[in-house]
Amino acid sequence: MKWKDGLSLALICAVVLGGVHLLQSHASGAQGEALRAVVRPGDIRMLSSETCIYCTRARAWLAEQQVPFTECTIETDRACLAEFQARGGLGTPTLVVRGRTQQGFDPQRVAEALSR
Repeated sequence: MKWKDGLSLALICAVVLGGVHLLQSHASGAQGEALRAVVRPGDIRMLSSETCIYCTRARAWLAEQQVPFTECTIETDRACLAEFQARGGLGTPTLVVRGRTQQGFDPQRVAEALSR
């Protein structure tokens, strides 16, 4: 392969990946808008861990999309740890959406739970 072919391939990959990122960003915004339309304060509670990267991502996404939620941390809040254990404690984040437990964070699943 010639260096020009490699450069062309790299440029194509960059454009494709940039387009994918743009589509994901648009979808993320649409999911955030859908959640904001149905969520009320107190509907979403996230039981998280200080070392959980998925908690960090969920927190950032909810904040970026301006979706109201509350959060507690199982390492620093005994009541939070007790609730986490009572709900099965399989991992973090654990979301409590209108009283129902969801393992992990999926905006679509949260929206579906709020629409019921």
